[in-house]
Amino acid sequence: MRWTVQTLNETVDAEVEALPEDMRARLARVATLIEEKGLARVGEPHVKHLQGRLWEIRLKGRSGISRALYVTAVGTRVVIVRVFVKKTEKTPRREIELALSRAKSVR
Repeated sequence: MRWTVQTLNETVDAEVEALPEDMRARLARVATLIEEKGLARVGEPHVKHLQGRLWEIRLKGRSGISRALYVTAVGTRVVIVRVFVKKTEKTPRREIELALSRAKSVR
């Protein structure tokens, strides 16, 4: 069974494009790992569970730390619902809330 990784919409595409180049490359690498090996075989430090159905792809680069928050959808799809540059130790509650509200449209 082959997994696919996609973004929710144009807003998330713009968030990905706003990332520094090294973090975009890291996101592409982790997405490729998920597609080739399957989500169950890609664990920490690449992905980590946050809460409920929300998970994060962890991105670290020369310019800092970013997160791509995602949910799994019907079939074998990973849908990225929020991408942001992380500035604090913990993932901010408002980022989790925004991702969860966007995830409501994913089936």
